[in-house]
Amino acid sequence: MDRNRYEIVVVGGGQAGLAMGHALARQGRRFVILDASPRVGHVWRTRWDSLTLFTPARYSALPGLAFPGDPERYPRKDEVADYLERYVATFDLPVRLGERVVALRPTPEGAGFEIDTATARYGADQVVVATGPFQLPFVPDIAQGLSPDVVQLHSSEYRNPDRLPPGDVLVVGGGNSGVQIAAELATTRRTTLSVGARLRRLPERFLGRSVFWWLEKAGIMDITVGSRLGRRMSRTDVLIGDSPEILARERRVRVVGGVERCDGDRVYTRDGEELRVNVVVWATGFRSDYRWIEAPVLDGSGLPIHRRGVTNLPGLYFLGLPWQHTRGSALIGWVGRDAAHLADRIEAERRRLAS
Repeated sequence: MDRNRYEIVVVGGGQAGLAMGHALARQGRRFVILDASPRVGHVWRTRWDSLTLFTPARYSALPGLAFPGDPERYPRKDEVADYLERYVATFDLPVRLGERVVALRPTPEGAGFEIDTATARYGADQVVVATGPFQLPFVPDIAQGLSPDVVQLHSSEYRNPDRLPPGDVLVVGGGNSGVQIAAELATTRRTTLSVGARLRRLPERFLGRSVFWWLEKAGIMDITVGSRLGRRMSRTDVLIGDSPEILARERRVRVVGGVERCDGDRVYTRDGEELRVNVVVWATGFRSDYRWIEAPVLDGSGLPIHRRGVTNLPGLYFLGLPWQHTRGSALIGWVGRDAAHLADRIEAERRRLAS
């Protein structure tokens, strides 16, 4: 048997890919998980030093292995990376590291798929794309208007305040990353946070319990994207944790409107502010990149067309997407539900082809 031929290839060895691997291993499938990183959990290890989850440990575990320690504590990013390594070892999951997938296509014969990495070609009857929705750091074009003397970096490159040059800092982006980074920087230097759209937020804890305890008790985490309420909820981001308004109220951070344009060492905001900047951290999120998928499963924006991860191309699936089925589909504590569903669909497809 060709050593690179499998029943199933899982592309991506993060939380979604490992949850998928656990489900496939329980079914006794012959599969491999391909990941571009040099080490399991590498993506977590390369984020900023103080990053913590907004889900407590009780809601931060994959199927079959509890997250260690106090279930009410909020794990740090290196603890998550260590947990993922332990998960692979515990279940002996077949992860191949350093294998960046550069092309995925149906075979010319139409039976199965070819998966190319930089060094090898794999074959599979079925493929699960579990790379997550956010691969490319996004910086808006207006950043090009800043002078070369202004230090600019994306939040994915930020590590800690000591690695930035002295002086005031502008953080652009009012999501969780921007708020956490601005709060940390404000402990040692004057920090301004630029916020465009004001997003709805929930506190991490309410009446002594994690907000996720309340969301589960209320059934919110089980609302599906196909329901009327789910469709409405999926169109509106709701973040967990401190808001820009809390930072401003505590006088830790100055909050201004969204950035409208940049010119030299000046940034102009939509609410009429003119800021002179030395350092800018762009906490402006990530974009999806599925250009390596050579199959008719993407829409005009390059995003997957699917129903709970199942595409119209038999044998090709997605996992770990926001609102793939529920609010928790892209979260570490809930992705296992979608993985189990896909494992059942994969098995049903296998049996259908064999009959």
